[in-house]
Amino acid sequence: MQIIDNIHRVLKEDLEKTILSGSKVSIAASCFSIYAFDELKAQLKDIDELRFIFTSPTFVTEKANKQKREFYIPRLNRERNLYGSEFEVKLRNELSQRAIAKECAEWIKQKACFKSNRTNENMMGFINVDDTNYMPINGFTTVDLGCERGNNAYSFVQKAEAPMSQHFLTLFEQLWNDESRMQVVTEEVLDNITNAYKENAPDFLYFVTLYNIFKEFLDDISEDVLPNEATGFKDSVIWSKLYNFQKDACLAIINKLEKYNGCILADSVGLGKTFTALSVIKYYENRNKSVLVLCPKKLTNNWNTYKDNYVNNPIAADRLRYDVLYHTDLNRTHGTSNGLDLDRLNWGNYDLVVIDESHNFRNGGKLVENPDEDTKDNRYVTLMKKVIRAGVKTKVLMLSATPVNNRFNDLKNQLALAYEGHTDYIDEKLNTTRSIDEIFKNAQRAFNTWSKWEPCDRTTENLLKMLDFDFFEVLDSVTIARSRKHIQKYYDMADIGTFPTRLKPISLRPHLTDLKEAISYNEIFEQLMLLTLTIYTPTHYILPSKMEKYAELYGDNKVNVGFTQANREQGIRRLTAINLMKRMESSVYSFNLTLTRIKDLINSTIETIDRFDKHSGATLDMTDISDMDEFDVEDQNSDELFSFGRKVKIDLADMDYVSWRDSLKKDAEVLELLTLLIGDITPEHDSKLQELFRVIDNKITHPINEGNKKLIIFTAFADTAGYLYDNVSRYVKDRYGLNTAMVSGSVEGRTTCPKLRADLNTVLTCFSPISKDKELLMPGDKTEIDVLIATDCISEGQNLQDCDYLINYDIHWNPVRIIQRFGRIDRIGSRNKVIQLVNFWPDVTLDDYINLKAKVETRMKIVDMTATGDDNLLSDEEKTDLEYRKAQLKRLQDEVVDIEDMTTGISIMDLGLNEFRLDLLDYIKHHPDIDKTPFGLHSVVPASEDTPAGVIYVLKNRSNSVNIDNQNRLHPFYMVYIGNDGEVICDHLSPKQMLDKMRFLCKGKTEPIPEAYKPFNKETCDGRNMLQLSKLLGDAIASIIEVKDESDIDSFLGGGQVSFLSNEIKGLDDFELICFLVVR
Repeated sequence: MQIIDNIHRVLKEDLEKTILSGSKVSIAASCFSIYAFDELKAQLKDIDELRFIFTSPTFVTEKANKQKREFYIPRLNRERNLYGSEFEVKLRNELSQRAIAKECAEWIKQKACFKSNRTNENMMGFINVDDTNYMPINGFTTVDLGCERGNNAYSFVQKAEAPMSQHFLTLFEQLWNDESRMQVVTEEVLDNITNAYKENAPDFLYFVTLYNIFKEFLDDISEDVLPNEATGFKDSVIWSKLYNFQKDACLAIINKLEKYNGCILADSVGLGKTFTALSVIKYYENRNKSVLVLCPKKLTNNWNTYKDNYVNNPIAADRLRYDVLYHTDLNRTHGTSNGLDLDRLNWGNYDLVVIDESHNFRNGGKLVENPDEDTKDNRYVTLMKKVIRAGVKTKVLMLSATPVNNRFNDLKNQLALAYEGHTDYIDEKLNTTRSIDEIFKNAQRAFNTWSKWEPCDRTTENLLKMLDFDFFEVLDSVTIARSRKHIQKYYDMADIGTFPTRLKPISLRPHLTDLKEAISYNEIFEQLMLLTLTIYTPTHYILPSKMEKYAELYGDNKVNVGFTQANREQGIRRLTAINLMKRMESSVYSFNLTLTRIKDLINSTIETIDRFDKHSGATLDMTDISDMDEFDVEDQNSDELFSFGRKVKIDLADMDYVSWRDSLKKDAEVLELLTLLIGDITPEHDSKLQELFRVIDNKITHPINEGNKKLIIFTAFADTAGYLYDNVSRYVKDRYGLNTAMVSGSVEGRTTCPKLRADLNTVLTCFSPISKDKELLMPGDKTEIDVLIATDCISEGQNLQDCDYLINYDIHWNPVRIIQRFGRIDRIGSRNKVIQLVNFWPDVTLDDYINLKAKVETRMKIVDMTATGDDNLLSDEEKTDLEYRKAQLKRLQDEVVDIEDMTTGISIMDLGLNEFRLDLLDYIKHHPDIDKTPFGLHSVVPASEDTPAGVIYVLKNRSNSVNIDNQNRLHPFYMVYIGNDGEVICDHLSPKQMLDKMRFLCKGKTEPIPEAYKPFNKETCDGRNMLQLSKLLGDAIASIIEVKDESDIDSFLGGGQVSFLSNEIKGLDDFELICFLVVR
């Protein structure tokens, strides 16, 4: 009897001598590995037969039900050991698995037979070769053969010859023939081994990757969280109308609402967020929940159409029954709104609130009460208190194409609605290490640093590197954002139809007028710069001795600093100044109107002062503008600006009215001069209007899509819209016999169609008959409107894709608004091949233009400064903001930009991994056995320009030592895409890009691609020569380690604490190859 200690004497060498040609070999062991076969294949080829018994149930038919996880997992591991146990990772990483598997399978067919113990009795393992016995043996792997160290403290094997070995030979015969305990599993073993060398479909490989990366997510998902299809919402009309990407979003939203109580849907403009939201509403209504939709007033018609029993409601059969109210209703306590009586409304009883254009709530509000204050809650706070915190538990779905302006706090404030402002509610649900407040603080800090960099470094990629893992985790959990590019890339466009092609925008810069002596833009600016507009800031002139009295009147003696009357007045004044400038760009007419309005106000005030003598006493009625912050700056037609708020009375006797009158007088003179100079410019001499006529002629006589004469003209101001309507409608009717209509938020609509109601809905229906279902609404009606003049009241949420031509008569200062306007016609499924954007710019260079804007703002601030002693002129944020706008407006001159390319570099599009999880979920439903897939598989796909030739390796880190600064969001999984030259194409720190690329390469290719894999097999001799790939794998792992070293050194130089020893990666053996995709 001898002892083999596997140190000086190794079992493998001993067996090589014992196994002879024609030997009979019997093995009882817990597992069988193809790598162990590989070590002994020279001897095993010539034996007579091999009989193998699995000592625990392996590959047996009565599948242990997956419910018994703890039992199922060891068994799965035993079955997986065919392709190498966990200590044979190194061999698997040499990528020779395929060749070995093939050879082993051929050999098993000829020589071997496998049986498995089907009971729960323990059996010890041993090997018999003819008369010789080796025991104990654990498994048949390279570790047990002594080739690898494994994790055994010692591994002694006792070798016995006959007669000692006789017991074991008899024992084996007994077991082998005992049918009650044994089941033959040779076929199963073969099937499993052939899996390792057959060609795999790219689609399958993509899902194997997803399965490995996200399988914990699968364990977490309870049926409650997943859309419960039993509610039948997939049979609804709305579901059948959704495109595939909308269905994905719908399921993901429900998932997030159930799990985190809230979700932001931030798909880009024109991707049909409304329909996606309607399907979510349908799901909840089927479960008997009550739903409230809060939207801007201008979008009510949209939402009402889908729930009411109207002929043009495409989903009337779904019988939706949600309530629709406006954002502004939150602060009303009585009266009716959209048919609901606000007095009696039970705000707390809604299970789901859908907030359309939720960015209107991005500024948040003070949720913590100060009992001494009787401050008025703003909309945000009211929503939180009345609807969300009160009554039943309320889920919140927010829809917005621009949830982030340039502060991440915008996003946090919107999210706070979902967790009721209590951070601990969401912290425990999120899988993050820090609290949500801290996460956003850090993200904002990173963003601020980044935004100060030079433009060349200010790339999205750099920003993504600076943000930490937790931030992505939060976004991933509660937001869904896809851009058009995304949809075009990752969804099959066949059933969606395409987006129209955008032609290069036309930029026009007409002069102000063709009159010789008339004034120019720059001269007007100079005059504007002289204005002080003190008419809006009377409180600055209150005598110091009387200040107390008014402080009480305005409630300024409270802690409520920051919105004191004086500050509010400055706000108003600044708005007016900017507004004057904007109107000047918009149209001479609108500018003149506003000048006259201000002039009249000043003159009447001067009169009041003149009439006043100390004895008769006179009070000024000034508007209290305490609701300033409620006012949505984007929407202003500033006439409304002064129409709300209670009147405030100031006694002239308490004022230094002499100096006030002087400054008013100066303004009055400037305004007088301006109105005179501009008064001469009649429509005939208004160069901008004449240019517009030329554009219209051109469009109608040379349509860009055959037969399409429709065009939309957008302006920011109702006055300008009225002026255009008066002139354009006549022109178009007389020359071409076409009808024109005008819609704006503040004035009644107008149209040249006789007997047509001019309300918004009717006008839009006649203008865009196909997208608005005119046939259903107005059967037999032949009215057509071809020219639409509109303010921004229709720039969001309307679908007017019958039209293919959009003119911005004035450039909105916020570039996002321009894109939103364009989004009305730039939509999925449009019938137009091409669409055109025309922008009218003021007749100055862009730099001058931006500088003028800065000047006006600065000028007003200088005036403020003298009044308040505040010496901060333009803050850094405003400066970067101006710079950014300038850059964006520059781009808009040459191309139509997508909102997500527009935002200051950060788009939440770049961040979420959720759709991959949903892909996987869908796949698992039809392929539950994916967990049996061996590691180390590969597939071959053809390269494309986005995805050059190389290999994508999917690795798993085994020592759990590597996740550097929590930067890899997929830890412990690492994906590296490396080119054939060894250069990294996409590293493991951008998993979203990587998975996007992989999805693009693989998804939908459900069969192996012969033209890709045949040449590959030839090059690698059917997987026998994998040197090149093995070397690339080494490079890929090295790239992970290098990134780690770099970031260690960076944080060391940055004064961080670094232990260079504790978490080093030992290289190849620390990573296990899950699978790889060859791109060629």
